[in-house]
Amino acid sequence: MEKFKKIVGIAAPFTRINVDTDLIIPAESLKTISRKGLGKDLFSYIRFNENGSQNNKFILNQPNYKNSKILVTGKNFGCGSSREHAVWALKDFGIKCLIGTEFADIFYNNCFKNGVLAIILDSKKVEKIIKIVSSSKNSELEIDLESQTVKTKQNEIINFDILPYLKRNLLEGVDDISKTLEKKKLIDEYEFDMKKKYPWLEKKNG
Repeated sequence: MEKFKKIVGIAAPFTRINVDTDLIIPAESLKTISRKGLGKDLFSYIRFNENGSQNNKFILNQPNYKNSKILVTGKNFGCGSSREHAVWALKDFGIKCLIGTEFADIFYNNCFKNGVLAIILDSKKVEKIIKIVSSSKNSELEIDLESQTVKTKQNEIINFDILPYLKRNLLEGVDDISKTLEKKKLIDEYEFDMKKKYPWLEKKNG
């Protein structure tokens, strides 16, 4: 997983509340187990019109927000089913950070497992950020994970909290799999001992 330290990028205000994972990535896009290529289907129900043309009213289709790296979200973002594809789609599209007052628990954890920083702030701070980035000339933010700050183009700094182990995992670029592999030697030793103590548990070939 790529290390996350600091990003500077356009922030798109997407204030719709209760955005569920089906809206983020439709069920028909869940056939793949690849984390690549899902960005094209991100928010497809509202990003495109019924005839397949681009919905120009949708925030990520508007000229200033097409290349957004940051999404400022409404309350309860990522609710619904636990599909990890939702985070895969966001990341593949280019979204590296989410800012909001509340995220669904499973979605929130999936973000960190996939290298996406989800920042929780109180409603007043989120409203302030939304007001700032809604102006195209001020839509760029700097997110510094090490200092735990959000910096606006007017050099206003907003601090955020994050659990230490989640911060460490992002800074080091490690996920659950890589953390498990760090213990590979101990796992191998355990399996070897188990085979010696209980040889009948080992599956016989043929």
